[in-house]
Amino acid sequence: MHTAYISHPECLKHDMGHFHPESPARLRAIDDRLHAARLYDYLAHYDAPLVHRSHLLRVHDAAYIDAVEAASPYEGTQELDHDTLMNPHTLAAAFHAAGGAVMAVDRIMRGDARNAFVACRPPGHHATRNQASGFCIFNNVAVAAAHALTAHGLARVAIVDFDVHHGNGTEDIFKDDDRVMLCSTFQHPFYPFCGADSSNQHIINVPLPAGTTGKRYREVFAAEILPRLEAFQPEMLFISAGFDAHREDDMGQFGLMESDYIWITEQVIDVAARHAQNRLVSVLEGGYDLSSLGRSVAAHIKVLADL
Repeated sequence: MHTAYISHPECLKHDMGHFHPESPARLRAIDDRLHAARLYDYLAHYDAPLVHRSHLLRVHDAAYIDAVEAASPYEGTQELDHDTLMNPHTLAAAFHAAGGAVMAVDRIMRGDARNAFVACRPPGHHATRNQASGFCIFNNVAVAAAHALTAHGLARVAIVDFDVHHGNGTEDIFKDDDRVMLCSTFQHPFYPFCGADSSNQHIINVPLPAGTTGKRYREVFAAEILPRLEAFQPEMLFISAGFDAHREDDMGQFGLMESDYIWITEQVIDVAARHAQNRLVSVLEGGYDLSSLGRSVAAHIKVLADL
């Protein structure tokens, strides 16, 4: 079975302004690198569908969804918060991004794909039940995890979030749901300035200081994340795949490289093989230096596709 690569042209039309780091160029950089690395043709390509409202309601308040729809502008841009804006195409892009994550779950559960990478934007892990923030509107990985639980009857799923920023929205959504283990490594103190003191038995937050190297990151991941995942025995794995912890990305101050993303992906795949029948969905989050983003995603996907 192939690795499913799920995206949609509408996600290129969401544009928050020429100088905004979360730009359409991110998807183009990934696409260009996959072609350059001769990986593109090894993947099974799918257009992300529009998400159903019922899928969003599993993780977002109805009033919030209504407010996002009402804010969609006919022209220009509309702020949802100071760094999260909508243009006339944003609502469709957000619906496709969440819908792509749902499609990934369905494809894998039906046996149509070994695993999946969802190359959609806007990202999602800062979106809480009722608030957009940090470039995020709907929490794509949370929508996917809730779909696996509700539509496919799984009892336990785990989300590994290696973005340089804490997955505060995902924590907000699942903090009281012990069917979902969230393992989030992140720079601290740093945006969104939370998570360091909110861990519990199924929310595993690992704050790390600026300057964390790949070697140190691996040590901490092996000591604090992997044993918890093993004990939890998830029936499906999700990755909030943010690549802004790369040493070339000035959005954060970590020192990870492509080799570190390969190692992390290998560890999560091993857990999925032991406990989850290889079920694994990776959803794009951050990563703003275009060169390192393209290289890191290609390295990540090469491991997913076992190439």
